[in-house]
Amino acid sequence: MSAKSGDILARGRVATRLPAQDLDRARRFYAEQLGLEPVDERPGGLLYRCGGTEFAVFASTGASPGTFTQMGWEVDDLEAVVSALRQRGVAFEDVDVPGFRTRDKIAEIDGNYPSKGARGERAAWFRDSEGNLLGIGEPVV
Repeated sequence: MSAKSGDILARGRVATRLPAQDLDRARRFYAEQLGLEPVDERPGGLLYRCGGTEFAVFASTGASPGTFTQMGWEVDDLEAVVSALRQRGVAFEDVDVPGFRTRDKIAEIDGNYPSKGARGERAAWFRDSEGNLLGIGEPVV
C-alpha cells in the first residue's frame, strides 16, 4: 500500500507540545488555574486531554518565547470561560496588533475560516506558568 504525498499527514492526529522549565510548577498551574489533571505521565512529561484532543507539557531546558499563540481552545461562551479562569487567578493579556485590539482583555476579530461557517471570532490570551501563550476563542456566527 503506497501513500500519496499529500495525504500522509492528513490522516494523522495533531497534538501540541508545550515546554516547561519546571514541570511540577506547570502541573500545579494546569490543575489550580485551568482545572486540568494529566491523564497520563512519563518521566519528563504530562499528557492532557481536552475535547477529544491531546496536548503534552514536557520538561525542557529551553524557554518559550511567548510571542505567539502556542495552543488554543475553542469554546461556546468566551465570557463565562474568561470569568471562571479569572476567578482561579488566570491573568489575561492585552493584545494590540494590526487587525485587532483587546478591549477588557477580549478581542473582536473579523473573518474566520469559511469552512467553520463563522464570520469572525472573539478571543482572549493568557500565559501559563512557563510563559507559553495560550488562547481561547469563540466563533461568531
